[in-house]
Amino acid sequence: MAANVATAGATPQLGDAMLLEPILKHFAPNIDDKLIKVLSAIAKGTFLIARKLRVSSGDAKVGKHNLFGDDQLEVDVATDEIIFAMLRQCGAVATAASEETPDETALGGDGYSVGFDPLDGSSVIPANFAVGSIFGVWPGSHLLNRTGREQHAAAMSVYGSRTSIAMALGAEVTGGDPVAFELTLHEDTLAVEHHCVVVSEADQITWLVSKEKFEVAPAGKVFAPGNLRATADNERYAELVNYWISNRYTLRYTGGMMPDVYHILIKGKGVFSNVASASAKAKLRLLYEVAPIGFIMECAGAVTCTVPKVQADSDDPEEAMSVLDVPIDHLDRRLGACFGGAEEVAYYRKVMFGDASASAA
Repeated sequence: MAANVATAGATPQLGDAMLLEPILKHFAPNIDDKLIKVLSAIAKGTFLIARKLRVSSGDAKVGKHNLFGDDQLEVDVATDEIIFAMLRQCGAVATAASEETPDETALGGDGYSVGFDPLDGSSVIPANFAVGSIFGVWPGSHLLNRTGREQHAAAMSVYGSRTSIAMALGAEVTGGDPVAFELTLHEDTLAVEHHCVVVSEADQITWLVSKEKFEVAPAGKVFAPGNLRATADNERYAELVNYWISNRYTLRYTGGMMPDVYHILIKGKGVFSNVASASAKAKLRLLYEVAPIGFIMECAGAVTCTVPKVQADSDDPEEAMSVLDVPIDHLDRRLGACFGGAEEVAYYRKVMFGDASASAA
């Protein structure tokens, strides 16, 4: 049975199936119509990718590398094409760039620019782990030489036992405090016939507001240590990981940054880190991954921080700072990052930067 779709004037309630527009207007009554179009394109792309992943083995390679030298899987290319198509069709995106297509690509629209990773964690798809897509939305027609703090919205889509989106809207959009909330794809949107997934009503993709407000507590004994191999020759990172273990923190690590950070949002506590060393360099892209996720986390009351510079030619800044203040001075800028509760990140700064007076600001 098709979902009972609420209208734009309705107030979202937990458990109600709604189109995206009334949900966005609930959180931001004066939201720009063009931003609604961009976020609706992202939501529709999320639905289409979820459908694609249901019928994909995930391990077929296309025999090519992206410009960063990574092997491209068939699902990487397919999901990249889906998002570019949705952004182009919405008419409100001037420029977009992705991890698979790392050029500022003109899309013929006007209003916003989008940086995205169409499929974060594609290497774990064959194991049927959760994977996701990451999106950052900036006002204007370019992405270069911006900072993450200039974003107006960001989103993380998760494809697992359910399909959900962690979406954040900045203060410029809400007219008050920033907000981060969760949407879950409504089951009546999907109909399974002869092992094929189809839209039950054309363009009537509905969502549940499954969490009205993400809030990350200052302290919480959950840790997700990325790039663990760096502990072999980064003494401070080894010290930090040993602190978490000896203090009986709970390990939550899937091998994918996006689901690990999402777990912190869902549980409302914890810390994620991805630190580099001389032999294990940073791999996270600022534009496509770190800035959008950092924006969502800070909108949820968490704190973000860079990592210490370990090599002269690395892209990490010299001092501890929010990842949202790092300039996107080239499309492949890579750096490490820490996301989490204010007290957890303050301790991270104390160990990694030797900053005994590190604040959570």
